[in-house]
Amino acid sequence: MSSGFVSYARTTVVFGPGTFASLGSHAKRLGFSRPLLVADNGIVRAGYVKRAQQVLESEGICSCLFNEFGENPDSSQVERGEAAALAFAPDSIVAIGGGSSLDCAKAINFVLTQGGRIQDYWGYDKAANPLLPMIGVATTTGTGSEAQSYALISDAQTKVKMAIGAPSAAFRLVILDPELAVSQPRSVLATAGYDAISHAVETAATTRRNLASIALAREAWRLLSANFERLLNNPGDIESAGSLQYGAYLAGLAIEHSMLGAAHATANPLTATYGLTHGLAIALMLVPVVNLNGIACYSALDGFSIGCLEDLALAAGLPRRLREVAVPLHDLDALAAAAALQWTGRFNPQPLEVNLARRMYECAY
Repeated sequence: MSSGFVSYARTTVVFGPGTFASLGSHAKRLGFSRPLLVADNGIVRAGYVKRAQQVLESEGICSCLFNEFGENPDSSQVERGEAAALAFAPDSIVAIGGGSSLDCAKAINFVLTQGGRIQDYWGYDKAANPLLPMIGVATTTGTGSEAQSYALISDAQTKVKMAIGAPSAAFRLVILDPELAVSQPRSVLATAGYDAISHAVETAATTRRNLASIALAREAWRLLSANFERLLNNPGDIESAGSLQYGAYLAGLAIEHSMLGAAHATANPLTATYGLTHGLAIALMLVPVVNLNGIACYSALDGFSIGCLEDLALAAGLPRRLREVAVPLHDLDALAAAAALQWTGRFNPQPLEVNLARRMYECAY
């Protein structure tokens, strides 16, 4: 375990049922007058954008919506978002949704305030200018993006996922309203929730783990493992939804302190190649990765076991084998080569070279 760490409290967290209604007052207090609203079409259909616009307007705040992006936002969609922002001239950004909305908002902020292409900022702290202040409203229980100063964006040409971050890319304030979390479709809860679980598991074992990340991962694991199946079986349970939502936030904060590992490195090529949702790809790879890393690596998590991970995936109805989602056996070599190039593989307990990645895919097949 690394002996030292630096911890920043960049983000104010507003948690509790009904807190979405406070968006306007918080935006006003932070000085927002012309925010760009970034939300995917599912969030628009759910009526959350209209509600956001109403509470903002009640405080005299004018907004403009950008929703032309998909589940895995890419560089071309970020460019469209920049064009929309330039036409509106925002002084701030409000992102509403899951990881796609939150990450897309951060990426638009980068190119809007820095110029160039989003590819120019691949890595960390390459922003010369401050980004616009942002508020994030998390509607799912998974991504953890609301807790991080990073965004994940795919290159539209190569399909490679790029991690782009800077201190000023952290949200000034996030709203965690369990009333929004209970409305997420079961399929989203299943994949996003399992993704959050993987964040708790991986951050507890990376080579950059430290006292802060382990404490965050342990508490995230406690909240997530105890409430995931409960909310799946009782979709209106506000208490379970709140515990999952805050657990996902803590797991995201753990990523900020210690990064991720091979489960994400092997999942990303599955998303890029076959269009699998991120959470589904994670569900396919997490157990094989943990098995090959060795169960002792995850000893910081009280009550953790391979059996528990299997049971949680089964409760969510997630596929367990690559062959179940029509991944061809002859593609494993190419997938392994792509996984070995992924950034998060650097922090895996075992160095993620091609042969180890190939074994992980074989175990998942």
